[in-house]
Amino acid sequence: MLVPSIFNHNFVDDMFDDFFTPRVPATARTQVNKTGLMNTDVKEYDDRYELEIDLPGYKKEDVQATLKDGYMTITAQHEENHDEKDDDGRYIRRERYSGHCSRSFYVGEIVTEEDIQAKFVDGILKIDIPKKEAKPEIEERKTISIQG
Repeated sequence: MLVPSIFNHNFVDDMFDDFFTPRVPATARTQVNKTGLMNTDVKEYDDRYELEIDLPGYKKEDVQATLKDGYMTITAQHEENHDEKDDDGRYIRRERYSGHCSRSFYVGEIVTEEDIQAKFVDGILKIDIPKKEAKPEIEERKTISIQG
């Protein structure tokens, strides 16, 4: 038996939520807590940052990383279709799933695509981003000739 999604949410938790906590729709709050989609761990090392992004149910082909204006954006998109019919061609079960998620991180404008290393293993995207500091421009000293 299918149960409406409102019954998957714990109403008691709402009652005890902090009054000043920003309100998020119940469906969004429930889905984030249940799926853990794109939970990210960031580790800092002396020379780099390491990101581990959870993408359960996604394959390497479903994940794309882009870099633009100093922002690295990770996008994952997946579609499934399960059609089952009985001998007469009537549907016994028909389910579809389409999922899309995206997350952006500021990595700095001097980091290039070649600097970033990414690997996708067992539903976890691991990304290494080197620490780079902007080199201050050395002001060119111009001399004014003084005639006398």
